[in-house]
Amino acid sequence: MLKKLFQSIRSPLRRKRAVRSTPEVLGGSQHSLRREQISRNAVGVVERLQKAGYQAYLVGGCVRDLLLGHQPKDFDVATSATPEQVRAEFRNARVIGRRFKLVHVHFGREIIEVATFRAHHPQGEDDEDSHLASRNESGRILRDNVYGNQEDDAQRRDFTINALYYDPASEHILDYAHGVHDIRNRLVRLIGDPEQRYLEDPVRMLRAVRFAAKLDFDIEKHSAAPIRRLARLLNDIPAARLFDEILKLLLTGQGERTFDLLCEYDLLAPLFPASAAALKADPEYAGRLMRNALANTDERIRQGKPVTPAFLFAALLWPALPARAAALQASGMPALPALQEAAHEVISEQCRRTAIPKRFTLPLREIWDMQERLPRRNGKRADLLLENPRFRAGYDFLLLRESAGEQTDDLGEWWTRYQDVSDSERRSMIRALSEGEGRDKAAPRKRRRSPRKRRSDAPAGHPQD
Repeated sequence: MLKKLFQSIRSPLRRKRAVRSTPEVLGGSQHSLRREQISRNAVGVVERLQKAGYQAYLVGGCVRDLLLGHQPKDFDVATSATPEQVRAEFRNARVIGRRFKLVHVHFGREIIEVATFRAHHPQGEDDEDSHLASRNESGRILRDNVYGNQEDDAQRRDFTINALYYDPASEHILDYAHGVHDIRNRLVRLIGDPEQRYLEDPVRMLRAVRFAAKLDFDIEKHSAAPIRRLARLLNDIPAARLFDEILKLLLTGQGERTFDLLCEYDLLAPLFPASAAALKADPEYAGRLMRNALANTDERIRQGKPVTPAFLFAALLWPALPARAAALQASGMPALPALQEAAHEVISEQCRRTAIPKRFTLPLREIWDMQERLPRRNGKRADLLLENPRFRAGYDFLLLRESAGEQTDDLGEWWTRYQDVSDSERRSMIRALSEGEGRDKAAPRKRRRSPRKRRSDAPAGHPQD
């Protein structure tokens, strides 16, 4: 009894939020969204559920994007039907997930995701059924399968701009949280108390940054205020989930803008601890290399070219290598093994923070190894490197390093020319390298035989022994 009394007088953050029971309804003449813009499969799912007696709407990002004039990447449906009831209506449906149970309705390559209206978790621990809903000690939601009505569902969504429901039958938009107002004012605003919502799911901080970058919106000041202080909560998020979030953050065409926001809100360190430390130690070089890599990735996405997480992770983690390798060399390890051991340490530490699959860590290592092999071009080595399947990625990475200010003795320019010239010209380039090395090796022997002549013959500015 005393426990229930204490629960009733807890901080307002634990009290039930006020629910707006009557949404603002925008008719077809009050918005730009049209039924023809929507996937016919998504419309079909909504209509079939409605015909079966359930409430059903297009919801979230697809409604938001269409209002902004963007083409949605997918279409989601929210309904009063439970996952099992949805599954019973569609033979091509499959129930997925445990933490957040959903239904995927398959139409060839297109998948329509259907979610049941959710409600807020019970506030008293005695009222919480661990099979349906559970939290950890900090308040983070571990399981979220408490069903409710549409009003509950709108209030428990994360951002106002994602709490919009569209009925293709009437062409009405139902707005429970002033989401249309925030779209017009280009604001990312959390629904409810920001700190409590971040405690429930710290990944919402990353989602706020992602939407701000993707839509070119600002994060509303009250929603932004707790982020720096709560950024550490991301350390408790499973590494596999953080990897998926990083792909959404940095590989959707707004990576450079996203990176700046991650730095602004102190969210880079929980995602890339070694990179954040390198950025703090050498902001000019590390910052230029990371931003150049992200800008190049954004441009490739705009041009419809393929991108790989391996190259981007290689660029983001590279600035952390030199200090690690130097420390190992100082302990007596030779240069090449020191670099390889440093690479192993950096990648292993990053995988503990964000679970990078082996299909990306292996090419990442090969891109880094190529940086040691590209300077060695004598004999047949240059041609063998040119045939290596990782040559192009290694060469592009070399140019990226040079664009950030690394001095490589014009190695990138040499390889650029070598790819373009004829076979006879390539042989001449290789001979020139050998002759240059021969002169370098001959010079010390000549200086040892005649020290006085060495001083008089030495070119201006050449260091003397």
